[in-house]
Amino acid sequence: MDTYFNDKIAVVTGAGGVICSEISKGLADLGVTVVLVGRTMEKLEKVAEEIKTAGGKCKVYSCDVADEKEVNDLAAAVIAEYGKVDYLVNGAGGNNSKATTTIAQFDPRELDENRPEDLRGLYNVDMQAFENVIRLNTMGSVYPILAFAKYMVKEGSGSIVNFASMNSYCPLTRNFAYAMSKAAVVNFTESLAAYFAEAGIRINAVAPGFIVNERSKVYLGTVEDGLTERGKKVIGHTPMGKFGQAGDMFGCVKFLLDERASSFVTGVTIPVDGGFLTLSGV
Repeated sequence: MDTYFNDKIAVVTGAGGVICSEISKGLADLGVTVVLVGRTMEKLEKVAEEIKTAGGKCKVYSCDVADEKEVNDLAAAVIAEYGKVDYLVNGAGGNNSKATTTIAQFDPRELDENRPEDLRGLYNVDMQAFENVIRLNTMGSVYPILAFAKYMVKEGSGSIVNFASMNSYCPLTRNFAYAMSKAAVVNFTESLAAYFAEAGIRINAVAPGFIVNERSKVYLGTVEDGLTERGKKVIGHTPMGKFGQAGDMFGCVKFLLDERASSFVTGVTIPVDGGFLTLSGV
């Protein structure tokens, strides 16, 4: 029986979400004590109940990862409780429909005062929502890394996994703020990997492809029940011919956290995308 993970402490942000709830449960199944972090306690408690029912160990903390003070308070509380942290999974992030456009290319009508209600170009997006998306996806990783890495440094070891996106490689249409922020995650991951390498901390990222969740079903549809036009484009661009499941991310995250498997791996971003990046569309 593999007991390697039994004394490990992992902090997972965005743990109430579709992907990171599965990652949290997977880590707990390995014997890791998982600190579930998010803004919605109801979602976190549901994940915690599943973990505990399966015999795992976890604790729930409410925190806005884009708030520096809240994150520092979280880190202090975790260290006070467990004395250390071995892993940080920066899964919190997201988009906002108010920050996206309804068109893929500039339309002169977006500059008109009496533009059609259903036309939202780049000039019409809610710029506060735009800034919030960038802040959540960037500073929402920066603050947790700074807060927890200083404790990892004292231990001389630690592994951090950030969440990038297909948008990190080539921006998808209509998602300017999200694409901008996820591209930044890759660059920041590389920079910090070099910065913290001598301190014994490895920092990598995963880039999920199109993963099934309730939101994706609305925008993309499903292979089984029918695809939207945008969904058809995604599947046509995915050699494996399907969307990913939340559980598909766990194996890659586990690899990056496990010192035995990835001790010489740092600063990389691994796509988990069904081959989406292999096709140019031509």
